[in-house]
Amino acid sequence: MEMHLETYLSRIGFAGPVEPSLEVLRSLHTSHLFSVPFENLTLHSGGRVQLDLPLLYDKIVNQSRGGFCTENNGLFSWLLSRLGFQVTMLSGQVKSRLTGFYGPPFDHLVLMVRLDGQRWLCDVGYGAPCFSTPLSLETSGLQEQGHRVYRIRKVDEGMHFLEWQGEENKGVDGDWTQIYKFTLEPRRLEDFAEMCQYHQSSPCSLFFCKSLCTILRPGGTWVAYLGRKLTSTTISTKGTALETTIRELKDEEIPGVLAEEFGVVLNSPLIPKDETITPPTAMY
Repeated sequence: MEMHLETYLSRIGFAGPVEPSLEVLRSLHTSHLFSVPFENLTLHSGGRVQLDLPLLYDKIVNQSRGGFCTENNGLFSWLLSRLGFQVTMLSGQVKSRLTGFYGPPFDHLVLMVRLDGQRWLCDVGYGAPCFSTPLSLETSGLQEQGHRVYRIRKVDEGMHFLEWQGEENKGVDGDWTQIYKFTLEPRRLEDFAEMCQYHQSSPCSLFFCKSLCTILRPGGTWVAYLGRKLTSTTISTKGTALETTIRELKDEEIPGVLAEEFGVVLNSPLIPKDETITPPTAMY
């Protein structure tokens, strides 16, 4: 299968110069978030995710679908590399809201881009509201984006922690929420294959237990489908939810909602799922 840069750029609505610059990197990152949903609907409609770049390209670009981190960030890495950016895949571990612990290594795929002697963290595959433009890896200071503040804190063993806080408690001494941790050791896409299969088969995984699809809209609105609910949340400039609407869905309504809200049309019937996640026995 042929993979075309121009078709990929059109898929994410990007038009303009494509030289490897910080401005272009920021624009590509935001365009991707606004265009490609974070979703796991393949495994809830009779399919399996395979970490093969041509397959990911066909799904995300040709079929106008999305994916979870290994899919979205994996393919985004290919795009950046083809455009001349120096990209490194990194292994991340997401902090569970259920247990307060982190997932195992290779739980999350994130990207580091080196540009003009600077390092930038990129992530178009996290799903929940996260940073919309790359974060600098050259500072542990505050990095503001809209209503949120982020920081990347390094600890002695080479581990980095991505943390954020809202407008209401902004500052070094405010309440920080840890999102995930990661190292800067270079990885390959195939290194994530085992965890990719785990997330498709384990009752300890969010992706196995719940059918979901989310996307960020310009202006800061997050739209999320989960199980049999559709939620739309608009964030105010002060970091609080300005308006949240929840719509209960009947099974027969879900395909139309996925098409209208996310541009997702599935080839096979979806089986909606929203089961309780089993806490894992291993804690990190």
